[in-house]
Amino acid sequence: DLPGHGRKVALCKFHPTASNLLSSIGGDFLVKLWDIEQGKDVLTFDGNPELIQDIAWNYTGSTFTTSCKDKVVRFVDARSCEEIASIKGAHDGAKSVKLAWMGAKDKVVSFGFTKQSQRQLRVWDPRALEKPLSTTQIDQAAGVIMPFYDADTDILYAAGKGDGNIRYYEYVDSKPFAIPLSEYRSTVACKGMAFLPKRACDVTKCETARALKLTGNTVEPLRFIVPRKSDAFQEDLYPPTFSGVPSHTAGEWLKGSEKPPRLCSLDPSSAGAEVANTVQLAEAPVIKSKAAVEAELAAALKRIKLLESCLAAAGVPVPPAEGSETKAAAAN
Repeated sequence: DLPGHGRKVALCKFHPTASNLLSSIGGDFLVKLWDIEQGKDVLTFDGNPELIQDIAWNYTGSTFTTSCKDKVVRFVDARSCEEIASIKGAHDGAKSVKLAWMGAKDKVVSFGFTKQSQRQLRVWDPRALEKPLSTTQIDQAAGVIMPFYDADTDILYAAGKGDGNIRYYEYVDSKPFAIPLSEYRSTVACKGMAFLPKRACDVTKCETARALKLTGNTVEPLRFIVPRKSDAFQEDLYPPTFSGVPSHTAGEWLKGSEKPPRLCSLDPSSAGAEVANTVQLAEAPVIKSKAAVEAELAAALKRIKLLESCLAAAGVPVPPAEGSETKAAAAN
């Protein structure tokens, strides 16, 4: 047992690179990070004023993102548990917003609703959150969409809760960013969805993804297969994938260790040998906290005051601040 939340726990997600490090969100508006080996919470983020709807980790686990009932998506430095950026009104609708990081691409996708309850997909750049990179209108439905991103093939799967459809998109680095590929249709409503690690796929049948669909009384396995005639291993479909082996311990990560996920080969002839992660990580966005910006501003104002006094002592007139003459004339 991991006691700590004051109300029921709504969602848990493991850290993408550190061993036995678990994140949880609860009805008490808290995000907690747990060291399972020690059996205690090691970090707590309390910056959400209302019910938390989702949490998503970036590729290396240095940052997590939350969506909240107040329509704000918050970016949080995972080690300091300090909010570093936010998107106010990411979606206009009042229903739940679901999130996913686009692997090493360092982009974030959000699924939400318009005021008219139309479902939509938006892609965001953490370095420029003033507006989304793209917006895709999906359909008019009530069910929340659950996103699952395959970092190996850059495919984004979108499963609708309450309907039987799964849409999938290809992510590209330029507009429109999310390109619709196809859609799985079913008349059996989905209550929940989980995608298995790529290691569970049958590479001899060109199976690129496998999901478990929760219905009213069953768990239904779904397989996504690319039709190809060749029996040879398809390298383009199966690049090195997450091996399931942690890159560092929870303690090392808490002390500042930053490593990408460890990868392995899916080629049967390699027997799952580890492969070096050559993914070029996007440069981390330089986002400063409010306290850091205020401290820098105070230091700059102090420096300006000192320089102005030195100029005055030397008999050098200090020019008025830009716009001050206009304001003085307007006042007169």
